[in-house]
Amino acid sequence: MDAKMRLGECFHELRALRGAYIVIRVDGRSFSRLTERTCEKPFDTGFHHKMTDAAKAVLTSLHGSYAHTQSDEISILLPHETDVFDREVEKLVSIAASSATASLSLALSAPVEFDARLWLGARRGDVVDYFRWRQADAARSALNNWCYWTLRKEGKSVKEATHAMLGLSVAGKNELLFSRGINFNDVPAWQRRGSGVYWETIAKVGRNPRTGESVPATRRRLRVDDDLPMKEAYGKFVRQFLKEQAEA
Repeated sequence: MDAKMRLGECFHELRALRGAYIVIRVDGRSFSRLTERTCEKPFDTGFHHKMTDAAKAVLTSLHGSYAHTQSDEISILLPHETDVFDREVEKLVSIAASSATASLSLALSAPVEFDARLWLGARRGDVVDYFRWRQADAARSALNNWCYWTLRKEGKSVKEATHAMLGLSVAGKNELLFSRGINFNDVPAWQRRGSGVYWETIAKVGRNPRTGESVPATRRRLRVDDDLPMKEAYGKFVRQFLKEQAEA
């Protein structure tokens, strides 16, 4: 009976290729309705902090190297030679989604849902392009949100605000905001570029329990970076994590 039933677990043996870089992206389900009821628009600082906490939870659970979060999504880079959960796709995506769901649900005291997908890259450059792509998406989404909610706060309906933005170029959207006293380049960097979460090593002073003497020590902690570089500079920033993986 056991052997027969296990044959039906059709994706249980699917594993990410050895030698490939793994990035897992989790996305919120129906978050537009959730945040419209409970969050300041176009961006809510409290919700942002809860999302970075969720990124920390997923990064820790999967022993990841770097995470980028923007809006309702989190992308987690795993170490190149990771063996976590034996690289099983089912395990990786389900644990990522459940970790993010648990963290944010507890923080909001309300049920939320995330789904997850796995992305594979053959080369370091592919990974750099992936994270530059997600940062570019953050910028596009932020500009649209600022325009849309600026119009809504002026009293326009959903249909009117959406129609007013149709066909507008990036320059046109920037001008829409500027004409209302908003310089998009001055809004917080985390709104335009997303935030990074990664491990850092800090020095601290410990105490020898036998002698009572102070001794230097180091420990790792997670850092949230709300001021990420952009474009080519961001590519170099991501490469440092890939370099550290290769040297580990």
